[in-house]
Amino acid sequence: MANEQMAKDILASVGGEENVASLMHCATRLRFKLKNKELANKNQTQNILGVITVVESGGQYQVVIGNTVGDVYKDIVKNSKLGEGSDSASPAPDGNWFNKAVDIISGIFTPFLGALAASGILKGLLLMFIALGWMTKTDGNYSILYAAADSIFYFLPIAIAVTSARKFGANTFVSLAVGGALIYPNLITMYNDKVDVSFFGIPVILMSYTSSVIPVIIAVWLMSYLEKFLNRFIHTSVRNFLTPLICLVVIVPLTLIAVGPVGINLSLALADGYKYLYELSPILSGIIVGTGWQILIIFGLHWAFVPIMYNNITVTGSDTLKPLFAPSNFAQAGAALGVFLKTKNMRVKSIAGPAAVTGLFGITEPIIYGITLRYRKPFLWAAIGGAIGGAISGIAGSAAIAPGIPGLASLPLFFGPGFAGFIIAITVAYIFSAITTYLFGYNDSMEKEMITVPEETKASPPDVSTGETIASPMTGQIRALSEVADEAFSSEAMGKGVAIVPAEGKLFSPVNGVVANALRSGHAIGIVSDNGTELLMHIGMDTVKLKGKHFKLHIAEGDRVVKGQLLVEFELSQIRELGYDLTTPIIVTNTPLYSEIKVQPNKEIQTGATLLTVIA
Repeated sequence: MANEQMAKDILASVGGEENVASLMHCATRLRFKLKNKELANKNQTQNILGVITVVESGGQYQVVIGNTVGDVYKDIVKNSKLGEGSDSASPAPDGNWFNKAVDIISGIFTPFLGALAASGILKGLLLMFIALGWMTKTDGNYSILYAAADSIFYFLPIAIAVTSARKFGANTFVSLAVGGALIYPNLITMYNDKVDVSFFGIPVILMSYTSSVIPVIIAVWLMSYLEKFLNRFIHTSVRNFLTPLICLVVIVPLTLIAVGPVGINLSLALADGYKYLYELSPILSGIIVGTGWQILIIFGLHWAFVPIMYNNITVTGSDTLKPLFAPSNFAQAGAALGVFLKTKNMRVKSIAGPAAVTGLFGITEPIIYGITLRYRKPFLWAAIGGAIGGAISGIAGSAAIAPGIPGLASLPLFFGPGFAGFIIAITVAYIFSAITTYLFGYNDSMEKEMITVPEETKASPPDVSTGETIASPMTGQIRALSEVADEAFSSEAMGKGVAIVPAEGKLFSPVNGVVANALRSGHAIGIVSDNGTELLMHIGMDTVKLKGKHFKLHIAEGDRVVKGQLLVEFELSQIRELGYDLTTPIIVTNTPLYSEIKVQPNKEIQTGATLLTVIA
């Protein structure tokens, strides 16, 4: 599978499994913690098919992939010992305290963001159903669905205890017991009944910890140190039960007596501080947040604001920060739409179109790294659109009732006072960014300026104005690209060219040039000719599934090759017996640089004969 090969290539590019301290993923990116950053090859990672870009931030090596990141993550976990299930602490990131804080926050909250988003959307839908009279709070249907929607929030300390344990290196199940103790029914009853409670004569200030965030994080952090300390002195024969016993006896009372009240009061102070700043000027707050949010996402710094949003919901029941930055998501989607409508370049369209759709559902990284930041001006217009939308949300007093990624699917999160203003805000941000990007933010000359060739060719810059002839890399029957059973090739989204059904299992270089890409599986080779033509040769359909079996690679990335040099050998009959289509597309991937790509009209062709002519 393509994802499986991508997973292997990514893992190799970061220095291999042995160089990975920990790995997790969010909605669009793999988040590696590396033992030695020097062993990672950023250029190699970025050149892997399917990878949008690489971001190094917050002590993490972040590989941005997009919507299929979960599948790639599963393939990495399946083929390695990496994953989120380890109880060992991941090392602290290099850098200042802020980087370390961002790393801790992302590590704790990322694993259950999907569950929180789904539950939040369901909560919003139930509120809408009540308002529309479709349900009442006494309905059995409502009660059951509300239990499904509210459970993750009610038992949030337990979820956070589990992820905090993984982050701090504490025992997961003991941490779960600590989180569970904070919301134990008897203690909640005593809190509601205002019962005076003491622990060996020490007064206990009971508080409500359901949906709380800070107290359990502090508790598990303290427990991680206590656990390590105890394990140094307790014999291994009794460590498995004696260490957890002491941790429970010490940490649970300590949390209820001191840590919990401090954490709750810190939460209240944080909420009050944010509320004060917001009420000073909701409009100015909206402009600042709406402008800057996507910039924070670029560097992964938006995680620093996640606890504020959670805390706002916990303390006040709603959050006004999310509606301020939500329009910026729609602004990015609008900018991508503007580029999609403006460009005549099929490659750019193939990126901008899907990205514009995913942006409407809150996933903006493919837009940022693939379109708006790449061409700069679209990002500027999207930032202005986000600022306008954020200001409108601030004026309307819009609020979110639960966490979740802002997008069309999560609109129910914002139902309530200010909902109409929020709809206006995201609509204005989307339309403004689409129109301004179409009119002022993009033209196809920008794409031509972005096209580069490998470093090896820069000593003598290629002159594509001369065009060139491309020799056939193999012997076989010529087929039009439209006949290829893969839409990525047949639609010419990757560029114009032709396909060959091979008669023998050998692929030769069609030009003099440099190998830009050589997948270890041997099924795909990319070459940049001395005249600047970028060629992709893809041996067969879905042959990546063979994982290199029946292929023998004779070159490596960066090698200089000459026309007629053997690149790959492949066992023709064995691959066909396995049911694979060996039709081989030969694509000019920088087609936009040329006025015409002429294809040899013959049906049969021999290796070395003229196959294509690129005309400037």
